[in-house]
Amino acid sequence: MSNSLQSIGNLSPGHDLNGYIQAVNGIPVLTAEEEHDLGVRLYEEDDLESARRLIMSHLRFVVHIARSYSGYGLPQADLIQEGNVGLMKAVKRFDPYQGVRLVSFAVHWIKAEIHEYVLRNWRIVKIATTKAQRKLFFNLRSAKKRLAWLNNDEVDAIAKDLDVKPKVVREMEGRLSSYDAGFDASPGEEEDQGYQAPAQYLEDHSFDPAAKLEADDWEADYTGRLRGALSELDDRSRDILQRRWLSDHKSTLHELADVYGVSAERIRQLEKNAMKKIKQQLGDTVAA
Repeated sequence: MSNSLQSIGNLSPGHDLNGYIQAVNGIPVLTAEEEHDLGVRLYEEDDLESARRLIMSHLRFVVHIARSYSGYGLPQADLIQEGNVGLMKAVKRFDPYQGVRLVSFAVHWIKAEIHEYVLRNWRIVKIATTKAQRKLFFNLRSAKKRLAWLNNDEVDAIAKDLDVKPKVVREMEGRLSSYDAGFDASPGEEEDQGYQAPAQYLEDHSFDPAAKLEADDWEADYTGRLRGALSELDDRSRDILQRRWLSDHKSTLHELADVYGVSAERIRQLEKNAMKKIKQQLGDTVAA
C-alpha cells in the first residue's frame, strides 16, 4: 500500500493546496463496473496498480470530507493528508464482493483518521478520551443553536439526542470554551504582559525557606556530632567503621579480618561495640 501512495507522484496538498484540489478533481470517477473490476484484481491478486487507481479516483471525496472539519482551525492540507491515510486503509480492506461502493465503505476510515488528527492537535491537553466525549466533541458545535452557554433544556435535549448524560454535555461545553495557555511567558513578550503567565503568580508550595534552613542546621549539627563521636573511638574501631560504612568501596568482614589478623566474628563484635558507642555519643536523636 505504501507503493500506491508513492505512485501518486507530486500530488500533495502540502505544497500547493489549490493546485492539488484542481488536480484531484480532474481525475475521472470510476464507474461501478470499473471499480468492481479493480477491486477484484486488488482483492484476488494484490494488484498495486488497481489500488493506485482506486485511491486516485477517490481523492476528491477526501477533500470534500476534510472541508467539513475546517472549523477547528487546523491546516486544511493536513486534514486532507490524514483523510488520504484513511482512504488507503479502506482500499486495503475493501471487499468488492460485498456489493458496496468504495466511497460508502471508505467514509468511516477517512473520518476516523481525521478525527484522531483533530483530537491530537486541537489542544495541547487532550480534550476527549472516552467514546462519549469524542461523540460530543464532533457534534456539540452543530447541535448548539446560539453562541451563548446552553440552558438546562438545551443540555437535556442534546444529551438525549447524543445518548450521553447531561453532565458530560456541560463538561464538554466548558472544554470547548477554554483555551491553551503557556506556563511561562512567551519569548520576546513585553514586560507589561509577561506577568500574566502562570509562572509569575502561581505559588510554589514545595519550597519552604524555614524548613530548608532547619534541615540545613540539623544536618550540620548531626555531621559535627558524628565526627566528634568517631574521634572518641580507638583507631582500630574507627577504621573498621570507616571502611565498612563511610568508604566508597565498603570492605567485608573477612577483608578486615585479614587486615587485623583476627576472625571475621571478632571484626563483627568490634563493629557492633563501636556502633553502640556512637549511638550513646549522639544521644536519643540517632537512637530513635
